[in-house]
Amino acid sequence: QVQLVESNLAGPGGSLRLSCAATGLLFRFYTMNWHRQTPGNQRELVATIHGDGAHDPNYVNYADSVKGRFTISRNNTKATVSLQMDSLRPEDTAIYYCHAKYGSSEYWGQGTQVTVSS
Repeated sequence: QVQLVESNLAGPGGSLRLSCAATGLLFRFYTMNWHRQTPGNQRELVATIHGDGAHDPNYVNYADSVKGRFTISRNNTKATVSLQMDSLRPEDTAIYYCHAKYGSSEYWGQGTQVTVSS
């Protein structure tokens, strides 16, 4: 059974680090994504990092709204993907979801709430 379990950890200066631990899948092959969603809106892709199953492993990409502030990384040995969130803004408030995709297989985490006060 595949599970993606998100967690978050507050850091200094208002930063936040999201982590997603994956079990039950060949993690290193999967492209890992972080999405976010606010009430009444569609889920938005925030950051992507390719896995070994892609033609360009470890390629990363970000939504324009988070470029220069968020950093995605992965540890294939630990089967984890992280999102370091710096310079947070109130508009970053959302539920953040971990997403794994490889070929026709894809899985979602349950989501973790991020709230940034103004």
